[in-house]
Amino acid sequence: MSATADAQCIAQNIYITGVDDSICNSALILAIMEMLAGHAGACRVFRPIAPAHAASDAPTCLLQGREPAEPIHYGCDSEQAGQLLAAGQYQELLKRILEQYRDLQEQHEHILCLGSDFGGGSQQAEFEFNSDLAYHFGCLLLPVISARGLDAERLLEHLASLKHNLAERKCELLTCVVNQIPPEHYPELQTAAAALGDFPLALIPTDPNLEHLTLDNIAQALAATVLAGGDALHREAGPCKIAAMQAPEFLDRLADGDLIIAPGDRMDILLACLVSQNAKSFPQIAGLLLTEPAPDAPRIQKLLHSLEQPRFPILAVAGDALAAALQVGQTLPRLDPKDQRKTAKALGFIENHLHLFELKQRLCAPSRPKMTPLMFEYELLQRAKANPRHIVLPEGEEERILRAAEILLYRRAVTLTLLGDETVIRRKIKTLDLKLNNIAIIDPQTSPWRDEFAEIYYQARKHKNISLASAYDLMGDVSYFGTLMIQRGYADGMVSGAVHSTQHTIRPAFEIIKTRPGVSLVSSVFLMCMPDRVLVFGDCAVNPNPDAEQLADIAISAAATAQKFNIEPKIAMLSYATGDSGKGEAVDKVRLATQIAKQLRPDLKIDGPIQYDAAVDRDVAHTKLPDSEVAGQASVFIFPDLNTGNNTYKAVQRAANAVAIGPILQGLNKPVNDLSRGCTVADIVNTVIITAIQAQEHISRAAP
Repeated sequence: MSATADAQCIAQNIYITGVDDSICNSALILAIMEMLAGHAGACRVFRPIAPAHAASDAPTCLLQGREPAEPIHYGCDSEQAGQLLAAGQYQELLKRILEQYRDLQEQHEHILCLGSDFGGGSQQAEFEFNSDLAYHFGCLLLPVISARGLDAERLLEHLASLKHNLAERKCELLTCVVNQIPPEHYPELQTAAAALGDFPLALIPTDPNLEHLTLDNIAQALAATVLAGGDALHREAGPCKIAAMQAPEFLDRLADGDLIIAPGDRMDILLACLVSQNAKSFPQIAGLLLTEPAPDAPRIQKLLHSLEQPRFPILAVAGDALAAALQVGQTLPRLDPKDQRKTAKALGFIENHLHLFELKQRLCAPSRPKMTPLMFEYELLQRAKANPRHIVLPEGEEERILRAAEILLYRRAVTLTLLGDETVIRRKIKTLDLKLNNIAIIDPQTSPWRDEFAEIYYQARKHKNISLASAYDLMGDVSYFGTLMIQRGYADGMVSGAVHSTQHTIRPAFEIIKTRPGVSLVSSVFLMCMPDRVLVFGDCAVNPNPDAEQLADIAISAAATAQKFNIEPKIAMLSYATGDSGKGEAVDKVRLATQIAKQLRPDLKIDGPIQYDAAVDRDVAHTKLPDSEVAGQASVFIFPDLNTGNNTYKAVQRAANAVAIGPILQGLNKPVNDLSRGCTVADIVNTVIITAIQAQEHISRAAP
């Protein structure tokens, strides 16, 4: 297979989580990187949170130590992450990291993600954080578990729990790596792992040959100064021995591979070590570590110049000999990528147990299309930022509106105008400590546009016996004033409803903006962001009891809305019966609406009447409507009346933990959208972004 074909074969990125300081994990990272580089060309490394102390972070040291150094891309620094978590803004943290990941993904197709932790957080919180990101990134997860200190029974319980958690969080698994398995437990685990069923595992036993510290590991961990023998830092160190005795007794106790620790003023020990390296009958030590009192470096250098340079490193470190020995005992072996011999040994050992061919097959398997709420919100944000529109927010004195405005301006998604008493709004901005100093604020009561808007409204509505004085009074209302801003082109769209009723928000739009040509009525949809896809529900907010023609109009408008947000419309006309199984006025209305919609738009996939279960469940669909192009895979759901639609969207929102964006009004000449009075700041942000995207389309359609 050619390199180009291989590159096309790799369909998904990898997210490794559970990375610690062990050599096995370092070798695992290098092995996966080599596999990706070999089959897919170059890959980039992404870490969600930059480590607070990069110099002591194992993955950072590993990648920066390569030649050439591997660039690492980060989603968020540790300080920002800590602040967001402390403020309870977990979703905001995920969004920021996802945005950085997607920016990198636009430039580089293949990415290896290395999990981060919160610095002192619980293992469960770390797992949930990294698995959430892997899910929203669309990566295959590769969790790493250490078997150190666990017997076979406890480890299998841990793996069974992990399998359950991954299924619950809907994470797609590449393989689960269990490393540092004691050799005596390895055969038992190999047999018992089969009981886990379809759960790919890679079992990696402990290799004593990889567990030895090198002099370089010790020098880095103790921040030691290298006095001599720097080219031998790759040597492995055996047991530590503190030279507290006289030189003759010391020589009697030497063994091959010893790390000798001695005070810096013990020149006799230094000389004994130097002499012993040339004596055929004496063991060869791994290195010499000199402690306080500080060694006389110039005198040592002079001595070494007059003798043969040592074949072992001589290090100097602050502190006494006992403290140095304790530090060495607590140091974990790390893989230095410049140590080619040990790197090759570690890679060979890992690759032998990792089954890279099977991993590549899983990476090449076609991935199921997925759209999580975070993915969808990210795509919407990018579309809004590509061509920012001007949105007016009539409820400028409401705290949630102000907080949403700050987020929107930070993200540069839109231009905003707030309506209301400027003194009140400025005071609230200051009280809430928001960064909105330069935002435009208009008070309809005092605006010079009020006279102009009153005249326009009077001319449009005088046939309804509206007087100019009444029109002027109405223009003091924020909803009417905001609607006239859109009509005159002073803004591109409006979002309201956080403190006003739906009728108060949309009545001015019905009176002034009116419906688009070819649309018989204004209706609404909700974009229901499920865990792995986005559905369209309509009408759930505007029309109480639409007739068959109106239902058909709602379905066609909902299809256009779905396409606007890259959702392929497969329209289910919902009822209490499926196909020809039911009779009655209500089901007959849906049956007629389906026929009308198909006649008006034969290019659309529409089916009905159909029950909700048959619309979403392939098994039920196969029984009830086996030949349908919609059943079992519907993306647009048209409810027969407002009572059914409103209750259903709220039930799905709560029961399925879905994100409901809307109501989104469809059919107007220019975009106006309503908020629920119980909306959150995130709801407002999403609705404003949706409105901006609608405004982009309206402006594009109006352009010559």
